[in-house]
Amino acid sequence: MKVRFLIAALLLINSFTSFSQNTEQPFINEVRYFKKLDSLNAPPERPILFIGSSSFTLWKDVKDYFPGYPILNRGFGGSSLPHLIMYAEDVIFRYNPKQIVIYCGENDLGGANVTGQTILNRFKELHSLIRSRYPKIPIAYISMKPSPSREKNLKTMKEGNKLIKKFIRKKKNTVFIDVFHHMLNKDGSIMTDIFKSDNLHMNAKGYAIWKPLIEPHLLKN
Repeated sequence: MKVRFLIAALLLINSFTSFSQNTEQPFINEVRYFKKLDSLNAPPERPILFIGSSSFTLWKDVKDYFPGYPILNRGFGGSSLPHLIMYAEDVIFRYNPKQIVIYCGENDLGGANVTGQTILNRFKELHSLIRSRYPKIPIAYISMKPSPSREKNLKTMKEGNKLIKKFIRKKKNTVFIDVFHHMLNKDGSIMTDIFKSDNLHMNAKGYAIWKPLIEPHLLKN
């Protein structure tokens, strides 16, 4: 009887542990990793903060593209706009940035019933959250990029980009950086040689397109 009770108790504990692990907040390990990095190497004071999804995460040499700028890259792959809102204290406000550059929205397209308006509403919430803490610092939003692997989402992506651009036009110290149209061929098709083999993430050619589009909007020291 005691043996059965012990086995049942162990199974219950194991089930609870598994449940706890499975229900852990998304991307919490990435946030913990950033905090570990900060403890090992102090981030720059008042950085230009890059936040968003994998197009930033994989831009490992971003500082080489923008020498002389105090860039801090805190993109985490797979994230969508609600995740930036969820972790704003951890990936935005803890760094007291002098400027924020955002690339996010692509992963939102994977959700059910997501429209361009959905993405706009999420961006507006993020923008409002940032402005509640930093009323005047410059914010740059980089348009969602086209990619062969997400060609089926182009219509929604274009709609989202258009709506966000229109919203930003009315906001002070906020700019919309269009990379979308610079990643298309003359016939309107998506460039293919600027992507890695997954046809989603960019190679160096892709980031070379982004550099001159972003740099004019970065704050100089």
